[in-house]
Amino acid sequence: MNQRPESAMLAAPVSRSDHILGPETAKITLVEYGDFECPNCGQAYPAVQILRRHFGERMRFVFRHFPLRGVHPHAELAAEAAETAGAQSKFWPMHNLLFENQLHLKAKSLRRYAEEAELDLERYDYEMSDHVYLQRVQEHNDGGTKSRVRSTPTFFVNGLVHDVSFGLEHLQQAIESELSPRRYARRRR
Repeated sequence: MNQRPESAMLAAPVSRSDHILGPETAKITLVEYGDFECPNCGQAYPAVQILRRHFGERMRFVFRHFPLRGVHPHAELAAEAAETAGAQSKFWPMHNLLFENQLHLKAKSLRRYAEEAELDLERYDYEMSDHVYLQRVQEHNDGGTKSRVRSTPTFFVNGLVHDVSFGLEHLQQAIESELSPRRYARRRR
């Protein structure tokens, strides 16, 4: 029996309340705990897009917030903006805008991205001023803490953490390993 150390496992299982790209039937679930202001997350952003294209329907991608408030002063507000967009079914367009403009995440810029994503701006302004989605951001953060996330980005492949500090090609290798026929044969026993 192949046991994985508890400290390396995803503590909060993926649910319908998550932001997910890809089919529920995918053999691979890639979860990222990220921070919109983090330079390493900014570097991972295009790599994740490449992985999504490469693995197609075999992989679903989940993004969760883990703003490192101590070093990235605008990350939490950006996460709130993404959640506000998500409430209007525009999480992914906002997610993309935030990563593509991660050097400009002050409130004024966030509102401009909300306009670009074609959000209802009156609703956006109200929900941002009342911090309606701050609790959701904090819940993601708590789930990351329980999963022993310490830095961003942190990736989990089918619930197991994968170190990408030496490059994102290790993430692709981990996904390919999970997809290997030999791996499936061991699971069915």
